[in-house]
Amino acid sequence: MSRKSTRSRSTFSTAHSVTSPGRPQRPGAVRLLAVAVTATACALTYAVPAHAADGAEPVVSRGVTIPDFYNPPTELPSANGALIRQEPLPLGLAIPGLDGRPMPGTATRLMYGSTDSSGRPVAVTGAYIEPSAAWKRGGPRPLVALAAGTMGQGDQCAPSMALQYPLTLNGETVSVGYEALAIYRLLSAGIAVVVTDYVGLGATDRLHTYVNRVDEGHALLDAARAAHAVPGASITPESRTGLYGYSQGGGASAAAAELQPSYAPDVELAGTYSGAPPADLTAVMKGIDGSALAGALAWSINGFAQADPDLRNVVEASINAAGKAALKDASTMCVGDAILGYGFAKSNKWTNSGKSIGDVIAAEPRAQAALDRQRIGNLRPAGPVRLATGVQDDIVPHGQARKLAVDWCRKGADVTYDAIILPNLGDKLLTNHVVPLITDQGDAISWLTDRLAGRAATSNCWSMPIQP
Repeated sequence: MSRKSTRSRSTFSTAHSVTSPGRPQRPGAVRLLAVAVTATACALTYAVPAHAADGAEPVVSRGVTIPDFYNPPTELPSANGALIRQEPLPLGLAIPGLDGRPMPGTATRLMYGSTDSSGRPVAVTGAYIEPSAAWKRGGPRPLVALAAGTMGQGDQCAPSMALQYPLTLNGETVSVGYEALAIYRLLSAGIAVVVTDYVGLGATDRLHTYVNRVDEGHALLDAARAAHAVPGASITPESRTGLYGYSQGGGASAAAAELQPSYAPDVELAGTYSGAPPADLTAVMKGIDGSALAGALAWSINGFAQADPDLRNVVEASINAAGKAALKDASTMCVGDAILGYGFAKSNKWTNSGKSIGDVIAAEPRAQAALDRQRIGNLRPAGPVRLATGVQDDIVPHGQARKLAVDWCRKGADVTYDAIILPNLGDKLLTNHVVPLITDQGDAISWLTDRLAGRAATSNCWSMPIQP
């Protein structure tokens, strides 16, 4: 198969400033990070996957040349979490500290081994950041494995690349590193952070398997393992570990907490924050169809068609020419591209029958079963979990996130549920999904920091009958 490459489609008609690999960062990047939250997206990820090999021609995705670092080797390690390679990663938003060390920390780009949902070895990329600030809460410096919210499906959207280039805006793609807001708050508390790029996001050998619970759960747990092998890392085997994620990241952290006992019993979890988790993809697909982030529906179909032959067969038989073109186009898009290119698109325009993709899948038992296998909530999560969801969220619907809390409580999990009550800020505009990310972030980090400091959590499962 050929390697992943970009389509020559531009989503802009005028010239724009550029921050992309191989180009110097512009001074306005710090100010532009403030608008990152407007690109925050939810949860959802067909195009033919491609494979890379060392020494092959560079992958160029929407005008961005992907560094050779992201090309996985032919031979992969058998150990999950084993480091394949690492290199220094310059942070795009950093200042010199008084002691000569950069603030908020020193970053290392990573590639490590994991296992995908088919049980095969896979290379995953990411980044580890060693904080400059001291940890002052007692015990060794803790670690948080952070799962990013939706970034897109093009390799240029990878969270580790966004740490180096907080804004990529080159006339062909728009990517904003909005997760820096949470990452830097954790670093300022003296907490080491490791970020996963997920399976196929960044790494050039396959498409990103968007919201595949097994792929993303494994990738997050293995990122925590890999962090301990980073040269110069101050975390120790006794360091407490937490998981953090919102939206796609909330699904990843929730899935990782469920998979930890069987997949990574060595990664003991002190606490997990799961914000707006897409636990039920059937409900989430309905939420994003026709929304500002309708393009994310293509990412979910692309990812699952790549990984599951049952769903792939249904897609190939049901999608019309316009749908196939949209799926291929979206496979190299970041969030900004998807909003500009497919905002408020309806998937019934992409099918032969005129039915929505959700209805097409629901009518095919094998395809529906593929989505049902992605359901989060069938397993008890390890350690205490804080689950937050905006009651007005219509992108990653509130009801399915609340049900996840109920499912976990019924299994005896230690759950702190927080329904974020806000007014309706606009139907299908992303605002009802994005704003809770901002308003809850301080409480989320405070709760997780307490768990990393050894303080016990207090479950409020008893209150679920009266919670919105």
